Amino acid sequence: MPRFATSWIFILFFLLLDFYVFQAVKTIAVQWPDKLARRVFLVYWMISVLSLGFFLSMFFISFESWHKLLRTYLFATIVGLFLAKFLSGLFFLMDDLRRGVQYLAGIWMPSVKPAEDGEGVSRSVFLSWVGLITGGGLFGSLLYGFGNKYRYTLKKNSLHFPNLPSAFKGLKIIHISDIHSGSFTDKEAVKRGVAMIQEQEPDLILFTGDLVNYKADEMEPYLDLFGSLTAPHGIYSILGNHDYGFPDRKTSDNLVELHQKNAAAVATMHERMGWKLLRNEAVCIEKNNDCIAVLGVENISAKVGFPSYGNLSKTWKGMEEIPFKILMSHDPSHWKAEVTKQYKGIDLTLSGHTHGMQFGVEIPGFRWSPVKYVYNQWAGLYEEGDQRLYVNRGFGFIGYPGRVGILPEITLIELV
Repeated sequence: MPRFATSWIFILFFLLLDFYVFQAVKTIAVQWPDKLARRVFLVYWMISVLSLGFFLSMFFISFESWHKLLRTYLFATIVGLFLAKFLSGLFFLMDDLRRGVQYLAGIWMPSVKPAEDGEGVSRSVFLSWVGLITGGGLFGSLLYGFGNKYRYTLKKNSLHFPNLPSAFKGLKIIHISDIHSGSFTDKEAVKRGVAMIQEQEPDLILFTGDLVNYKADEMEPYLDLFGSLTAPHGIYSILGNHDYGFPDRKTSDNLVELHQKNAAAVATMHERMGWKLLRNEAVCIEKNNDCIAVLGVENISAKVGFPSYGNLSKTWKGMEEIPFKILMSHDPSHWKAEVTKQYKGIDLTLSGHTHGMQFGVEIPGFRWSPVKYVYNQWAGLYEEGDQRLYVNRGFGFIGYPGRVGILPEITLIELV
């Protein structure tokens, strides 16, 4: 379906949703003073019209010319409003279905009268309030999350591997992922995150992809910050799906060529920072006549729609006899799809990609995010047999300029 036609379908859905939610607002406003109700209705439709106008203007205005902060927050706020209304609408639908069942039951069984709501708040008013409060809570949490996007947290993990060479006992690895430099708007805040990495005095730093959003030059303002990182055993990195860019398919039939061109430009950024980019390659880290292997593959995904240029078979060659192996693979779906099935000799896999969806709940004993319905391994540590996977929640952010419940992460892994 043409993009323009798809957009108009979305606009129609947006309008229908606005009218649907408005019916619930009217339901709970019945008992309000007329003056208050009119003001609420006016504000509701002003916000709805402005939101729809912004969406329509995207067909005629180049938003690249808008100030980055304004563009980012305005778009996120409008999407947040849409999601809040959609969530509220689910509760209103429950009430409409309930009333529909009662209506049909009255036709089929006229002798059976539906239960009356009685005194107090009716079921319809109650569900309307629940829907509006739930949607409002979602919208409020998204606004609150704007302030969390640079609230870096340090996640510490001590991992024991019986086959780890003795010289590497106590090795401190910093794992970071998903920098997404194109989303940054506060260099001083990013600087604090970089300083937190260096404060851990890591022996080895591993970055698991998505340096940029779309274009290599997004990293230019931050080269000095990330280029200041040091570790005795070096800094190694890989490419993520965003590092290949998202070129317009109309510009060329050879999408692979465009992907590789963008990846080459991103690779230059890694080189300028002094990071060793592994593109289906492996290196040996040596210490006191012992060694461990660090393998890095280009993006490999078991999910449809993501570029897959990785080749673990090629990366594995020559590393078979190394006693301990760490794999960097951006997309955690790769772990179950190939690593645990065919490469039992890989002890630890490090991934990113999911960001924990930048939205969820993490409290002792309970962890949830909508992304879990797409990725079985979406944040933190996972085990299968003797193999481990750690999924970093991401240093940066993309799309939604915030974090709710799932904070930006710097991972410290100590091998013991």
